[in-house]
Amino acid sequence: MQYGHFDEAHREYVITNPATPSAWANYLGSPEYGAIISNNAGGYSFVKSGANGRLIRYRFNSVTEDQPGRYIYLRDREGGDFWSASWMPVGKPLDSYKSECRHGTAYTTIRSEYSGIQTETLYYVPLDATHEVWRLKVTNKSDKARKLAVTGYVEFTNDPNYEQDQVNLQYTLFISRTYFKDDFILQRFNENFRDPNKERFFGVAGAKVTAYCGDRDKFVGAYRGYGNPAGITGGLTNDLNYNGNSCGALQSDIELAPGETKEIIYLLGQKPEASAAGLISAYKQPGRADSELAELKAFWHGKLNNLQVKTPDDKFNNMVNVWNAYQCFITFIWSRAASFQYCGLRNGFGYRDTVQDIQGVIHLAPELARNQIEFMLSAQVSNGAGLPLVKYNHNPGKEDTPDDVSYVKETGHPSYRADDALWLFPTIKKYIDESGETAFLDYEILFADKEEKASVYEHLKRAIQFSMDNLGNHGMPAGLHADWNDCLRLGKRGESTFVLFQLYYALRILKDYAVLKNDSGYAAWLDQKLADTSDLINRFCWDEDRWVRGFREDGAVIGKRSDPEASMWLNPQSWGVISGASTPEQGITTMDSVYRELNTPYGTMVMYPAYQYHAFNGALMLCFNKGVKENAGIFSHTQGWAILAEALLGRGDKAFEYWRKASPATYNEDAERRVLEPYIHGQTIEGRDSPFAGRAHVHWLTGTASTVMVGTVEGILGLRPTPDGIVIDPSIPGDWKDWGMVKKLRGKTLNIKVSNPGGSQHGVKSVTVNGQTLDGSFIPDSILKAENDIVIAM
Repeated sequence: MQYGHFDEAHREYVITNPATPSAWANYLGSPEYGAIISNNAGGYSFVKSGANGRLIRYRFNSVTEDQPGRYIYLRDREGGDFWSASWMPVGKPLDSYKSECRHGTAYTTIRSEYSGIQTETLYYVPLDATHEVWRLKVTNKSDKARKLAVTGYVEFTNDPNYEQDQVNLQYTLFISRTYFKDDFILQRFNENFRDPNKERFFGVAGAKVTAYCGDRDKFVGAYRGYGNPAGITGGLTNDLNYNGNSCGALQSDIELAPGETKEIIYLLGQKPEASAAGLISAYKQPGRADSELAELKAFWHGKLNNLQVKTPDDKFNNMVNVWNAYQCFITFIWSRAASFQYCGLRNGFGYRDTVQDIQGVIHLAPELARNQIEFMLSAQVSNGAGLPLVKYNHNPGKEDTPDDVSYVKETGHPSYRADDALWLFPTIKKYIDESGETAFLDYEILFADKEEKASVYEHLKRAIQFSMDNLGNHGMPAGLHADWNDCLRLGKRGESTFVLFQLYYALRILKDYAVLKNDSGYAAWLDQKLADTSDLINRFCWDEDRWVRGFREDGAVIGKRSDPEASMWLNPQSWGVISGASTPEQGITTMDSVYRELNTPYGTMVMYPAYQYHAFNGALMLCFNKGVKENAGIFSHTQGWAILAEALLGRGDKAFEYWRKASPATYNEDAERRVLEPYIHGQTIEGRDSPFAGRAHVHWLTGTASTVMVGTVEGILGLRPTPDGIVIDPSIPGDWKDWGMVKKLRGKTLNIKVSNPGGSQHGVKSVTVNGQTLDGSFIPDSILKAENDIVIAM
């Protein structure tokens, strides 16, 4: 069943049936003030931290799904009928209630029509602001005058810490109270501390407050819910909260002539009383919401404009041009902080997650990527490893590490990870290639644990040294606490083939930088390590038609062809190709094995068969049902690597097949199977062994956004900048005959047309730049103008 469609012209996803299989969400705001909102206005807001800055409540995994949220109720003051400006929470019958939700880039618009009244509610956080805006337009579409009571509503948290607010009720039910201040409800908690950071507000501009409520229990009423709250059915009675649970409810009585529209603006934030009053007053200025929305669109659309494609596949275009790109920015900003599955308890950035997330935005916003790269380099320990969890209040040079009991106690991370710092290599390479800024290698940054600055080049050398200092029994990188797969514990001296491929790739990248810097002695050392690593790979890790997954501490092999369970693993096969360690023949053989053994109609499983009877102690994925997450599920993060590997092998049809199966847009017409939003990637999809194969889980905040974007841009589109130019070498489905793209590179515009009359999957016959024909697929920066016409003949 289909619940909505893409509107690429407006860069929006339009939900026309509000009864979606799950809450389909969007993100608003910035790291200073964040908000998540569903197609039915459910969701929550927070200041800086989803864990310690929660502003309004949301009930996760509730039987009454997707409540509470940002609600606007309307009641006919003459007839008594009432409804909400979003379909839920009142939930009027859909044969009489019309609804449309448009999720855009950092804004959401929900339109409704019921009983002759049309509403349009725009939700957004202004650019660089620390408050949110709900702009309501109410129009009388009937032929008679109407008298309405319009009420905006939020349920405040009593404490900004999510766990304290929800669990420690013997404390939090006695610290909060509310006040009415002319046009806003003011909430204070721990009032006797007189801390202005402990004041929140919910206010209205553009309409007089007729009645109010600051007490949630009075608003909802006994044995009622948000679908029929007492404060709406009977009207608000000016109640305020002292102890108990706080809310903000503001009722405005309005009258509308036939055809008349009135605008009301609600504002929510954490600000002192005087600041809140001033802000509400400022929104009485006509047109402010329109100008702020235009500014928001200009910012985000400007980023998206740095790469736009036009191919024969509209779903591919929508994902690359808008939704995959926008999701990359959201994961870049929020990491894994807060969603409808992440409850906001991770109070920091995961090292491997964040460094990988950066890759997804480098081609669109290299300047933003650089800032985050610097931040993550400052979270690298002087021994070369990364801090497994980087706190939001990270203090470079003065951090504890997993070697310190204090860090383990505070973060819950007892050890370093084998792969964390190795992700720096492809990320920094992509940044330097996109920006052309080779001087970045000389930029000096503190280590996490010592007030000692070192160049980026030195940081990379330390990362290599950490791997060399932590080798297992065969001389391969030790598994330590975990490699990328948190459910695969190999033991301190167990060894990971996946990390071995990462190390090989890192050595290749650093070798090029050593040559660039005339560091000849170190370059020679890296050459030897590359040869040694290649020998290790082929001596210990090859098994007929696949790379094994690794070795346990006792030397037992994981992922042998003859194993009854978990005999085939995706990541070593794809990373053998990506790293350059696999020969072309090995690459084809291993990826053919992947296609034969791991491929499904909904994506490629992370491994197979599932662990059930033959797991070892470190196979923690045994805790999951078969076909779920790391236990033979389709772990979506890995799909981008499969796409990239097939593209690098020149097999465009298979690369695109993997893209199509991984893409949420593919399931827009089969949304009830997928459940999650059809415009954003999820963390995992149920695999072959599940009775619900194809059902997706854990929306928005996933590294899938970045890996699929990289696989798409570098692999399928073949856009691979270098510091002195760009290689354009697509791997595409053979039925893409004529298509094009516009790429912004270092201030220059590349208008690229691709001609493929013979239906080739890969291979560039000729490149023409502004009428000049070049040999090969490399275009030097020196011949590019401000505006360029490029023709690629395949």
